[in-house]
Amino acid sequence: MRHLPATRYFPVLFVSVVCVSAFCVSGCVPLVVGAGATGAVVAAQDRGFEQGVNDNEIAFEINRKLAEKDADLFRRVSTQVNKGRVVLIGTVAKPEDRITATKTVWTVGGVKEVVDQLQVGKPLSFSESTADTVITTKLRAAITGDGNISSINYSIETLRGTVYLMGIAQDKAELDRVISHARGISGVRNVVSNVEVKSAATQ
Repeated sequence: MRHLPATRYFPVLFVSVVCVSAFCVSGCVPLVVGAGATGAVVAAQDRGFEQGVNDNEIAFEINRKLAEKDADLFRRVSTQVNKGRVVLIGTVAKPEDRITATKTVWTVGGVKEVVDQLQVGKPLSFSESTADTVITTKLRAAITGDGNISSINYSIETLRGTVYLMGIAQDKAELDRVISHARGISGVRNVVSNVEVKSAATQ
C-alpha cells in the first residue's frame, strides 16, 4: 500500500474527505463526512473558507498536471498547500525530476511560492510507508487531543521519519507544542516546519 499524499484529493466542494484509523491520509483533519461537513471544516480554519477552497483547487490542479506529465512523478510527489504556498514532498528518481515538478507547479494559477523539499532516491518500501503513516496518525491524534492547539489548522506529512508541518499557528508557543508532540513520537528523525505563525504575520 502506497503512502497517500496529503492533498491527493478533488476540490473540497465536490468530494468527501474521510480519515480512518491508521489509514488516515497525512494531511487530513479529523473525521469528516460529506461535502457540506468538509466545507464547514475548511470554514473553521484560520485561512478562511475561500482560501481553503482555492488551496484545494490548486492542489488538485497540481496533481492533475503531474499525472498528465509523468505518472511516476505523480505517484512520488505529494503536496501541501496553504494560502497559495506549495511545499513539495517525496522521493523522486533523479535530480531533473525535482526541476520538472517545480516548473509544473509554477504553471498552476494561484501559486505564490514553491518550496522544494523533494529527495532523490528509491520509492518508499511498504514498511517505510506504514511507519510514516503510523507517525502521522499518532501526531494527528496528539495535537487533536491537546486543548492548547488548534489542530484543524495543521497539515501533516511524514517521509522516512521526517515530519513536515504546514498551516497556521496561533502563536509560537502553539507551534512549539506541535513540534514537541512530533519529536516525542517513536521513529521521528526530524521535524520540518513550514507553518505560518499568526501573531507574527499580523504584526
